[in-house]
This record gives sequence, C-alpha cells and structure tokens, in this order.
Amino acid sequence: MRVTAVATEPGRRAVLRRRIRWVVAATIAYNVVEAVVALTAGSIASSSALIGFGLDSVVEVLSAAAVAWQFAAPDPEARERTAMRVIALSFLGLAAFVSVDAVRALLTGARPDESAVGVVLAAVSLVVMPGLSWFERRTGTELGSASAVADSRQTLICSWLSAVLLAGLLLNGGLGWWWADPVAALAIAAFAVREGIEAWRGDACGTPLAELVGGERGARDGDGCGDGCCDG
Repeated sequence: MRVTAVATEPGRRAVLRRRIRWVVAATIAYNVVEAVVALTAGSIASSSALIGFGLDSVVEVLSAAAVAWQFAAPDPEARERTAMRVIALSFLGLAAFVSVDAVRALLTGARPDESAVGVVLAAVSLVVMPGLSWFERRTGTELGSASAVADSRQTLICSWLSAVLLAGLLLNGGLGWWWADPVAALAIAAFAVREGIEAWRGDACGTPLAELVGGERGARDGDGCGDGCCDG
C-alpha cells in the first residue's frame, strides 16, 4: 500500500481543512441538482435505476454535509466517529429503498420509458464526479481524515453508478431490455451496501486508519481512528 505522510504542521492542516470545505460545498451543490433531475426524470420514465441514482445523489449530499459539519468544528477529529456513522447509515438506507423498488419492478414486469435526460445526466456525472472524488481523497489522505476519504469514495461510487445507469438506460432504450433498468438499480444497491459496511467498519477502533487513508500515521497508530475520534 502506498504510504503518504500525514500533514502535521498547523498551517498546512488549516489549508487542507479549507480545501475539504470547498470541495464538499461543490459536491453538495452538484448533487442537489443531480438529485432533482434524476428523481424527476425517473418518476416520469418510471425508471428504478434513475430513481435509485437520484436517491444516491441525496445520500451523497447527506454524506458531504456530515463532512462539512465535521470540519466546521474547531477540532474536526472529535466529530469523526459521528460523521462516519452518518455516511454508513445513509448508504444502507439507500440500498434498502432501491432494492425494494427494483425487486417490485422485476416481479411486476413494469417497463420503464426511455429517458434522454437520464442518459445525458449519467454522461455528465461520469465526467464531473471522478474529479471531485480525486481532489477530496488526495486532500483527506494528506490530512489523515477517514471521513473525508470515505466521502470521496462515496463520490467515486457516484461515477461508477453513472456508468451502470448509462448502460441500463441505453439497453432499455436501444434494445428494449426493460429488465436492464431494475438490474442496474440492484447493482447500485449492492455498491451502496458494500460502501455502507466499509464506512461503518472504518469508524470502528479495529480497522487501521492506513487502510482508509494510506497514511503512515494510521499504520503507526493501528487503531482505525483519527486524532481523538475513539476517545469517549
């Protein structure tokens, strides 16, 4: 695993915290728009995958908001545990809702309509989200923040899900494979479960912080926590 030195100078840490606040704000703004467009288009087209993607955007907003709340405090590390729990629970809630809707669509044979808006949205997200994820992960890794890295992974998942959504919409619209839409939704739910579990475990004092941020501080501490996040 790549080892990255964690910033220890107060001035550098202050800069990194500001960067995280900025990228989180940008992520929230984009995902609010994405959620509104996806949920509206999904409702019009009766698309489980689009609705699931829109809900994932809502979860991303909640996740980013949790990190924003954490880094608004004078001592962000003290809020790390709570932020990680919010991220984990939001993932699992998304998975439950999307799974039920997708299974319902498969059992009833509900055929979604084509959605050109959904195709464009998925393509745009494939371009935007990886960049936001990379910047937050790089900054969170240097800062040694497990919650920022977890949130960056959630953002990266959004780009993966964009590809899944795009495939489902194109197969449904181009080949008439109606079942590709709910199957894509179940893939989104599976991603969400995996990341929810990892986020929850990342908060526990048993998973090395190095596994989340690749930092030598995590390898040295070996307790899965940032500064003080396991206290109390």
